[in-house]
Amino acid sequence: MSPDCIFCKIADRSIPTPLVYEDSEVVAFQDLNPQAAHHILIIPRQHFADVGEAATAGQSALLGKILVAATQIAHDRGLSTGYRLVCNTGKDGGQTVRHVHVHLLGGRPMGWPPG
Repeated sequence: MSPDCIFCKIADRSIPTPLVYEDSEVVAFQDLNPQAAHHILIIPRQHFADVGEAATAGQSALLGKILVAATQIAHDRGLSTGYRLVCNTGKDGGQTVRHVHVHLLGGRPMGWPPG
C-alpha cells in the first residue's frame, strides 16, 4: 500500500466507496467522471504505479485476475454487445492516478480511433 494513493485507500476501505466487485486481490468501483453508461475502474489491492511496474515485478497472474474480474463485471452488467477495456500508462498515456487500473467502458458504441 502507498499511504498517499487514493486507490490504495479505496482498496483498504479507509475511503468508503461502494464496490461493484471485490475479492482478495482485486476491487472495482464506479468512475467518478464516467465516460460511458458503464464506467468501472478495476484495481489490484496491491500498489503498483502502472501496468509496466506490475509486469516488471512478475505480477502477470494479478494482471490476469484484473482482466477476469473485468469480464465478470461486464457479464453481470449485461454488456453482451461489447465493451472496452483501457489501461492508461504514464502521463503521455493519460494516466492520472499512479496506481495500475483498468477502465471498463460499456453501454454505448465505442468509436475508433479512441483519441
